[in-house]
Amino acid sequence: MSSIQDAVEPASPGHSHRPLGGDAAGGAGGNIHPMKIIILGAGRVGESVAESLVSEQNDITVIDQDPARLRLLEEKLDLRGVVGNGIQPSVLQEAGARDADMVIACAAADEANLVTCKVAHDVFNVPSTIARLRSPEFVEGDELLGKNGFSVDHVICPEESVTRYIHQLISYPEALQVLKFADGRASLIAMRAAHGGALVGHTIGEFRERFPHAQMRVVALYRLDTEMEATKSTRILAGDEVFVLADTDKIRYVLGAIHNIDKPVQRLMIAGGGKVGLRLARSLVGQCEVKIIERDKTRCEYLASQLPSNMLILHGDGADEDLLLEENVGQMDLFLALTSDDEDNIMSAMLAKRLGAGRVMSLINRRAYADMMQGSTIDIAISPAQTVIGELLTHLRRGDVAAVHSLRRGAAEALEGIARGDVKTSKLVGRKVEEVKLPQGTRIGAIVRGEGRSSAVLMPHHDTVIEADDHIIIFIPNKRLVREVEKLFQVTATFFG
Repeated sequence: MSSIQDAVEPASPGHSHRPLGGDAAGGAGGNIHPMKIIILGAGRVGESVAESLVSEQNDITVIDQDPARLRLLEEKLDLRGVVGNGIQPSVLQEAGARDADMVIACAAADEANLVTCKVAHDVFNVPSTIARLRSPEFVEGDELLGKNGFSVDHVICPEESVTRYIHQLISYPEALQVLKFADGRASLIAMRAAHGGALVGHTIGEFRERFPHAQMRVVALYRLDTEMEATKSTRILAGDEVFVLADTDKIRYVLGAIHNIDKPVQRLMIAGGGKVGLRLARSLVGQCEVKIIERDKTRCEYLASQLPSNMLILHGDGADEDLLLEENVGQMDLFLALTSDDEDNIMSAMLAKRLGAGRVMSLINRRAYADMMQGSTIDIAISPAQTVIGELLTHLRRGDVAAVHSLRRGAAEALEGIARGDVKTSKLVGRKVEEVKLPQGTRIGAIVRGEGRSSAVLMPHHDTVIEADDHIIIFIPNKRLVREVEKLFQVTATFFG
């Protein structure tokens, strides 16, 4: 259905319109009400989750035992703080658990998160519970987490999310971000256009002539942190941040067209052997030559007992120039700073880059630091909280939303929804793309039609007709528009267009 000629055209922006009707259940005639959400824990993850959800006008209450930390959050964000221990029913009641829609337990201790979810469900009948669990022994869907166990509906693990995120970047070293949709059939890739890249200096429209087999769609373009209109006449310049939706099978081809193919990552150095460093090292066994630098001697001994003997564990400081030179950091394809200290990570990554490491990434918890360092000497700033936000948002979305990914450190989103119903009950099914009333600036980037490996990834154009059960991937440049997009995927009994 989608021709090669149309496949590389930029996505068409949506039309401006008044807000659509619909209540929280998808009915017509009312507005979607804010969700009442209780968050346990005002640490880094809890704060990031609260910040993300408050920006969407949800009713947020945060529970923490540190009153000073709560005061700072209340001053910074539009939310309410409750001082106390979230496992206590009286504290949950004070936080509004009786009429809460969801509890997100992301305190530091797994035990506190498990018990809080159990109390929220059993005592207050909270409809949905999410727990941050570090232990790999608690897996979503296990009977132990079911309604007869700890009553945890969904599990989030920032360490595991970060490991998966880094793995994608190791697999595609040219990319800034790689996100999968529709069971992996389609991918959204963020790249920085590089000098010498085949697309640099050419318009998006010229791309189809140079690469006729690239099944892709440019959904967004940022230049010096400012979004540019991505039309056929837009010219790509070196340094531009380009967001492309593509058939996953064509990623290598698309990457090569925009950035030039980098050599695979074979030699990798990790500064920091904590939870993330160890998880990543384990996942790279047999894939890369790995060196780990860890400051704590006891931790070094533990790492040595957990990893194969061919992985070198070094006792030292990742920001020690002499050590980095001695261990040939300049020959590394990738240097990863993964300690728990932002400043140490920034300094060691910058030093490794200056000493010749091919590419450097740094784990940075503070959002302001991450925004400042991204695309500087540090190639990629990894925010643990932001990597988990997308997983969390999927559970919060209404309508038939299958996946949500946070982009540009939380400013934008890519949402995958499933078109259900028929012409009478759906705002999507049976309509041409040009007839869909998208909020201003949002774009339909791709449609995945069919199931499994036999499904087709379509780059829709204006007259493409949406069919029932199509997976529609939409780029949302401003997360304030998410509610409007959600409404499109809600099937109603009274909607007649």
